[in-house]
Amino acid sequence: MSAATETPLQREEATTIFEKGAPGRRAFSCPPMDVPEVDGLLPEALRRSDPPRLPEVSEPELVRHYVNLSKRNFDLDSGFYPLGSCTMKHNPRLHERVAALPGHCRLHPLQDPAHAQGALELMWNLERALAEIAGLPHVSLQPSAGSHGELAGVLLTKAFHADHGQQRTKVLTPDTAHGTNPATVTMAGYEVVKVGTNADGGVDVDDLRAKADESVACLMLTNPNTLGIFDSNIEEIAHVVHDVGATLYYDGANLNAVMGISRPGDMGFDIVHFNLHKSFTQPHGGGGPGSGPIAVSDRIEPYLPRPVITRTDDGRFDLDDARPKSIGKLRGFQGNYGCFVRSYAYIRSLGAEGLKDASETAVLNANYLLARLRKLGVTDQLPLAFGELCMHEFVLSGAPMKRELKIRTLDLAKRLLDHGFHPPTVYFPLLVDEALLIEPTETETRETLDAFADVVADILREAREDPQIAREAPYSTPVRRLDEAAAAKRPVIRQAL
Repeated sequence: MSAATETPLQREEATTIFEKGAPGRRAFSCPPMDVPEVDGLLPEALRRSDPPRLPEVSEPELVRHYVNLSKRNFDLDSGFYPLGSCTMKHNPRLHERVAALPGHCRLHPLQDPAHAQGALELMWNLERALAEIAGLPHVSLQPSAGSHGELAGVLLTKAFHADHGQQRTKVLTPDTAHGTNPATVTMAGYEVVKVGTNADGGVDVDDLRAKADESVACLMLTNPNTLGIFDSNIEEIAHVVHDVGATLYYDGANLNAVMGISRPGDMGFDIVHFNLHKSFTQPHGGGGPGSGPIAVSDRIEPYLPRPVITRTDDGRFDLDDARPKSIGKLRGFQGNYGCFVRSYAYIRSLGAEGLKDASETAVLNANYLLARLRKLGVTDQLPLAFGELCMHEFVLSGAPMKRELKIRTLDLAKRLLDHGFHPPTVYFPLLVDEALLIEPTETETRETLDAFADVVADILREAREDPQIAREAPYSTPVRRLDEAAAAKRPVIRQAL
């Protein structure tokens, strides 16, 4: 691409803040001390011998640097982000203001419980709300992410079986499972056993029966699953698992489709994890912080992470560490408290009917977008992988597109960036050839969904005339298409000085 067609961010060389500025330049100057200077207040061993190497930049340089960096990222505030299975929905700004209140944001994690009653009360109420949503009575807020909640759930399963004198060795996961599921199973010391998918997109119950025996500790399941299918056999699945003494674990990544409508506990699940940074509007992405609380049944409760929040008869709150069967602490403190504030604000803002409405709208939006793509003829080249309708998300197969138009799912995804849309999830789940996993969420308007469908149709029409355009996309982003294999094999992790 010639320099004349490059975007400003492509022409601008990316530099670190340390490469800008000049010696002596300052964004802020501290006022002179108004107290006497006293030597010896800090032990000599703890004092610097050399000043810290900090950037020396003016305030405009500092502001422009980070604003320009932010422009290099695609974000939900600037465009549609239909990342399947990740529920990238709008985070209400009101909840950000609530989380920023001094009593929340300035609370120290080592504060004595007697002087953190408001925070403990909020956490207690959040636990009760999540318990009601899950249909399970006991909740721990400790896990820091969905994958951390998964690990907690599998460790709880391990503790449960050990307490009953059983040493089980296997955990079942569907072949549509999130990649974190088998990773979690391996970390917990179990063997991963895959369960197949039936023609309807649900668990192959015959395959499950063949593999469920007394060596199985748990079945990890998402419902609706990653294909956007609600498994109508869930009660039968629960019976098969429980009949061999195993636990049934619910991966809550897709809870946004059913919260307020159906409850995992009522389906027969023993353990549930929530993604507060998905379903409950804690900001998602950027590496954290996240939050993955777990809800459990009565038989799993003794093994919950410690400490647990308790409420005394006089209404005061405390932290109980006396948990002899607990799996112990999963982190240093009680969890990412700011996530709790935002999620509790979301639940209280919407209420039970509002949560139900959010789920119904998420399902409606997904089915509307699917119908719109069908009307435009997109599904001739990108057919629905399973079923006729979907829940909150759906999976298209790009195999016909690759065969007939000579472009791959990756090419389509890259070309979407030029039109101002973040691509959906690609090449997952693995059982779908050239997969495209789309989740529009409930916070997007009909106009946005229409525009996205129109752009996909335009890209396919463009590919019929000249597939090379999509193959070389994107053209307007800060960097062009990367060599992902080389990036993985030869990562640049240090700055050359």
